[in-house]
Amino acid sequence: MKVEQIYTGCLAQGAYYIQSGNEAAIIDPLRETKPYVEKAKANGATIKYIFETHFHADFVSGHVDLAKATGASIVYGPSAKPSFEAHIGKDNEVFKVGDVTITLIHTPGHTLESSCYLLSDASGKNVALFSGDTLFIGDVGRPDLAQQFVGKSKEELAGMMFHSLRDRIMHLADDVVVYPAHGAGSACGKNMSKETSDTLGHQKQTNYALRADMTEEEFVKEVTTGLLPPPAYFPTNVMMNQQGYDNIEEVVKHGTRALDAVAFEAVANETGALLLDTRKPQVFAKGFIPNSINIGIDGNFAPWVGALITDHKHPILLITDEGRAEEVVTRLARVGYDNAIGYLEGGVEAWAAAGKETDSIVSISADELHDAYTASDIDILDVRKPGEFNSGHIDTAKTLPLDFLNDTMDQVDASKTYYVHCAGGYRSMIFISILKARGYNNLIDVNGGMGAIKTTGKFNLTEPAPVA
Repeated sequence: MKVEQIYTGCLAQGAYYIQSGNEAAIIDPLRETKPYVEKAKANGATIKYIFETHFHADFVSGHVDLAKATGASIVYGPSAKPSFEAHIGKDNEVFKVGDVTITLIHTPGHTLESSCYLLSDASGKNVALFSGDTLFIGDVGRPDLAQQFVGKSKEELAGMMFHSLRDRIMHLADDVVVYPAHGAGSACGKNMSKETSDTLGHQKQTNYALRADMTEEEFVKEVTTGLLPPPAYFPTNVMMNQQGYDNIEEVVKHGTRALDAVAFEAVANETGALLLDTRKPQVFAKGFIPNSINIGIDGNFAPWVGALITDHKHPILLITDEGRAEEVVTRLARVGYDNAIGYLEGGVEAWAAAGKETDSIVSISADELHDAYTASDIDILDVRKPGEFNSGHIDTAKTLPLDFLNDTMDQVDASKTYYVHCAGGYRSMIFISILKARGYNNLIDVNGGMGAIKTTGKFNLTEPAPVA
């Protein structure tokens, strides 16, 4: 028996490859299916099942394309209503893969169809639980993401999750290994560990939501408290996972059309496409195409695209590092952005060589920020998340999290100069580039963000609030 976790850091997502004999199963695959097909082929196996733990909100699964490519059956839990052919499993239904079995355990709460899959070896011993978004390491799935689709409140869904965990999961043996769908960084939970697997026994001891003495009322209160609004792209991803989508190879082919500077400009003018520059923040700052926005491919690219680009259907033109256009288009497609229509061949260098206009952003060091800070009253914007801000910030800074920029940019005065920082410099450049594309020209980036600010030892920083 072979169990492999295939973890994708930028989405904090875990897919799983299970093989016994010459049969294999995939759990919660990413949209690009070629790696799973090639893995099975290399191992002399046929993919028999594609198990989906639920209709995902944070990424587009590869279930539809993988089923077409392999003939495997897509399996969902009870109450799922996909628009494509799938096997809607029953609670406790057993699936045979080679010499092992996989049992569907219906665990509603995160969504109504949410299910876990229990792997047992050839002797019948329970080995692993693929827990989807029901149980994370250190946390449980959010109960508020499905409420708009199912007509139930987050409190009602949290109550269902309480019973799913207590009645269906916690009685399993302590040595069962828990393999969740996500880890730290995912918006599908609020307190996930950086670890991507653990024993169930250890989770019973350390996971706040699995306390043995916890009442249902206490559970509901704890899992529904402190939830940030979900990213704007989540509902679209749910619909795509439920209804199907375009073939990933066609999406990539369409999005990786090479355009020289003249053609790029013509297509931009003709379509009104969003110009997305995926280079490193400091490289972007030195020179970019006017009105382009920067979301670096080497950070949490896909989640930030999903959070900030609200129109999935709007065409996107790409400015990328050499040789990375296909990677960018693929990662956009993972979160449902299938509308890339080409990239700038030769990048910004080719654009400038063609005599086209470029723009830039002023980026200063933390020491230079301190010089300005001590010389006069300046406006500092801290664009980190609320929890980060509350853990310590420059005493005069104003919090304006990047996460909510589309709703809060009217709080920025275009006539004022602002010094903008995040934790390390990735988010501040996104923030500034979006506002600059909308006519805000007095924004200065602080290179290195709070990390660099702390290193100087020169600033008055607030202390984190004491834990009650």
